[in-house]
Amino acid sequence: MPELAVVGIAFAVTFLAELPDKSMFASLVLATRYRPVLVWAGAAAAFTVHMVIAVTAGQLLALLPVRIVDAVAAGLFVAGAVYLYAGSFRQTQPEGADAARQGHGPVSPWRVIGTAFALIFVAEWGDITQIATANLAARYEPVLVFAGATLGLWAATAIAVAVGAKSLSIIPMAWVNRIAGTILLALGIYSAIAAARG
Repeated sequence: MPELAVVGIAFAVTFLAELPDKSMFASLVLATRYRPVLVWAGAAAAFTVHMVIAVTAGQLLALLPVRIVDAVAAGLFVAGAVYLYAGSFRQTQPEGADAARQGHGPVSPWRVIGTAFALIFVAEWGDITQIATANLAARYEPVLVFAGATLGLWAATAIAVAVGAKSLSIIPMAWVNRIAGTILLALGIYSAIAAARG
């Protein structure tokens, strides 16, 4: 697969999967209380660490025989697609956005960055984006997967902190879930075919 395509797939999967995710809403709510650029910096740092972990896990997966990796990747991609499809039929609203707008005194920039980092770092363990990135890194060049996935997460976080809760009401999150689920399903089918061909 061409290098740019690998970066593009990793970007699209993580960007779309992250849009309706709890971490995006956490970033959004934090950005209603603190300077968005500081929230973004903390969240972006946490996502970067998670992508390093995911790519490393993917490289460990790559040590297994190719057929097993393809079969595991197919199963995880399909499971991720089912998870996203199922989530697209639930009505969810970000909680606490209005409560978060209550005024507080000045807070240290490092405290804001640290809070955003800690919140996102804890929330992202075992997330669909981390699993999808590990699967992609097991099949493709890990540096390209890391670059695409990290940029996708950074972009989704930038939208969360810039747009705000009111504007997000125009984005049909159910459809974002379905599009991301379709991409994961297609990757699962591709991996299953690759596993069957050996």
